[in-house]
Amino acid sequence: RAGGRQPVMNIVVCVKQVPDTWAERTLRPDDSRLDRASVDGVINELDEYAIEEGLRLAEAHGGEVTILSMGPDKASESIRKALSMGADKAVHLIDDGLAGSDALATSLAIAQVLGRTGFDLVILGSESTDARMGVLAAMLAERLGVPQLSQASKVEVDGTAIRINRQAEYGYDTVEAVLPAVVSVVEKINEPRYPSFKGIMAAKKKPVETLSLADAGIDPGQVGLGSAATEVVSFAKRPPRQAGTVVKDEGDGGVKAAEFLAAQKFI
Repeated sequence: RAGGRQPVMNIVVCVKQVPDTWAERTLRPDDSRLDRASVDGVINELDEYAIEEGLRLAEAHGGEVTILSMGPDKASESIRKALSMGADKAVHLIDDGLAGSDALATSLAIAQVLGRTGFDLVILGSESTDARMGVLAAMLAERLGVPQLSQASKVEVDGTAIRINRQAEYGYDTVEAVLPAVVSVVEKINEPRYPSFKGIMAAKKKPVETLSLADAGIDPGQVGLGSAATEVVSFAKRPPRQAGTVVKDEGDGGVKAAEFLAAQKFI
């Protein structure tokens, strides 16, 4: 570039609005989908770590952070919060035809938008707190034909090289790749910042591009509940907890407790 300026890193953070994790969540009896309308929507908590990591990388290396979210109109609340944390702009994929999309359709739609916006690095949380599937990062990387670096507890970028510590039961593995890439991060990676008053006010003026299926060039026949490759066949409410077994200690409490544990095959 002119003047020897380094290109600005294009970071896209995928954000999902989910039902408040503290509220009681139910499935809709007519189509077995999660009832989102009756519960307050919030940013998926695990996505806040992805937002924070995107902001830190942009601050360290010179970059621009775009929030990408797929969801109904109310998802705009979560998009604005992400912008108030410091992201530069957002893209909101919104269309009634997307309702009921499973992970396969969601990855197809988001990959299509990413192809339109371009990216150097796509960052996601490890999973969403509603579906808890944790598969979107892998699906996106496959559809986009780029490396996937998952479960990152640390991310380092040096030019076009990216290195992460991938969390494992025994510590971590070091995984390296070349940008562009898709990264999913774990909650131990950082401490997400709180939106400041200045950030909240600034977010009101930041650009949010809304896209329909037609705008993004997505075939309506490949998304939505009707084309989902997975379905909920049946569901039932969890039964109430039964009263536990009380062991009365009459000098032989230890023996009785051991017998109970043995009967339950715990020992």
